[in-house]
Amino acid sequence: MVLDIDGTLTNSKKEITSSTKEALRDIMEKGHKVILASGRPTPGMRRYEEELELEKYGGYLLSYNGARVVECRSGEIVYQRTLPQMMIPGLYGFAKRHGCGLITYLGSTVISAFRPDEYIELEARINGLPVKQVENFVDFVDFEVNKCLMTKESGEAAVLEKELQQKYGELLSIYRSEPFFIEIMPRNVNKASSLEKMLEAIGQKRENTICCGDGFNDISMIKFAGVGVAMANAQQEVKEAADYITASNDEDGLIQVIDKFIGKI
Repeated sequence: MVLDIDGTLTNSKKEITSSTKEALRDIMEKGHKVILASGRPTPGMRRYEEELELEKYGGYLLSYNGARVVECRSGEIVYQRTLPQMMIPGLYGFAKRHGCGLITYLGSTVISAFRPDEYIELEARINGLPVKQVENFVDFVDFEVNKCLMTKESGEAAVLEKELQQKYGELLSIYRSEPFFIEIMPRNVNKASSLEKMLEAIGQKRENTICCGDGFNDISMIKFAGVGVAMANAQQEVKEAADYITASNDEDGLIQVIDKFIGKI
């Protein structure tokens, strides 16, 4: 069972309810795998990894929209993709021209090219990570990067997403996770492509997966899954891609999915 975190696994308070937690632990006790698949950086997923005891049950973290996959039991990185270093100056220039926020991640710190806007502050708060604004982003980012994130008000972000795709689409994967978050990934990286590689590595089949999500960046894995599930609170495009629409994240929608499908795979 592959789960997006925000708006899917967690409720509006960013918490896993006790009922959902119990239902997930029950299926893991029966041998089913739980994989958390998120645009979050790996450190921002650790809280939920610990709450669900994924180390004990042999779960996986698919972070940065799939640019890194970690096996919880061993802590081993089983798959990773990074952005070409040569792309950083162009992305910085684009963000500066259009007044976008721009961040990446170094360990457990959010690295910001400019003064953090409300969306960057939200990203840092969601993940429980500090923000460090650097004087020269291009020079500072001399390390391997799994993803960058641009931020902008939702209406403008939709336009800029398309501009970035036209400019860099042959080199990078660019899509929004939230209306105000523009995810910038290595080429051909999304939740589905990384999930496919992970399933191959552990000898599991796509047909036996249930993928649940609510955001634009969940569409690829929802289409890829044996059963693709959209939450009731999902974006309309996500619902259109799904095989099944469950209750919202504030109504323990995952329990409904488990009750309906988990016994059939």
